[in-house]
Amino acid sequence: MDLKWDDLRVFLAVARDESLSKAGKRLRIDPATVGRRVARLEASYGAPLFGKSPTGYALTDRGERLMEHAVRIEQSVEAANEELSGHTEGLTGQVRVGAPDGAANFLLPQVCAQIARDNPELEIQIVALPRVINLSKREADFVVAVSPPTAGRLVVQKISDYRLSLAASDAYLQDNPAIAGLNDLSEHMLIGYISDMIFDKELDYLSEIGIEKPDLASNSVSVQLNWINQGGGLGFVHDFALPLYPAVKRVLADQVRLTRSFYLLRHEDDKRLERMNRFAEALGSGLRQEIARLEALA
Repeated sequence: MDLKWDDLRVFLAVARDESLSKAGKRLRIDPATVGRRVARLEASYGAPLFGKSPTGYALTDRGERLMEHAVRIEQSVEAANEELSGHTEGLTGQVRVGAPDGAANFLLPQVCAQIARDNPELEIQIVALPRVINLSKREADFVVAVSPPTAGRLVVQKISDYRLSLAASDAYLQDNPAIAGLNDLSEHMLIGYISDMIFDKELDYLSEIGIEKPDLASNSVSVQLNWINQGGGLGFVHDFALPLYPAVKRVLADQVRLTRSFYLLRHEDDKRLERMNRFAEALGSGLRQEIARLEALA
């Protein structure tokens, strides 16, 4: 068959967006044209590449196999464009970084702002999602994760350890019984994640101190921290976030401290792109420095 790169671009957009209209918006072409291009590609293969599901267009087994090859071709095209474009100074184009909202709110804005200042032609997007972000569908080019994956064609780089402390606001501590040990927590309101929405076991902080279910729960770290800051109760707070909330203080600091790690994930094929390698280096270095700076202030 005569496989055309333009058809593969359309296929990749539908596979990643799971929608003809969203793919059309991404490619700036009419959704009806997207549908015709997909139909033409399916006809040339003699098999459906997508199945219509309640959530949109889902890849079939044949589509999943084509996806692997299409991504490699996409990377080859990008590598050729990069090599021939003559850009050797600053980074250019668009890069999307996905992260859980702790890193997305308290670390990535300032780190990515500095990278953007150093590279004026680079567009950086931050995706904050309380779930695992799908790299193969290009929901992001890079993902900051709290545990390394065990499967997939991914490059995994440990960024840094970070620490979390049990904390509460000054107002809460003044208005409630004193806390001398873990046994005293039974008299207090505990704030944490919604149990069935914990997408990574590394986020199950309260279970490490014997708490099965929080009194106040959210799938968002930012909501939890705002609850704590407003005097709603006690919860685990990233040490790198504490400098932004001067009224929030560590509790039982000599008894309870948690250590976790951030990892930088990207698709293995992106190793061929120099701009991606340089961005990974800048992002990892920036995050390590910012974690160290903020924890020193906590």
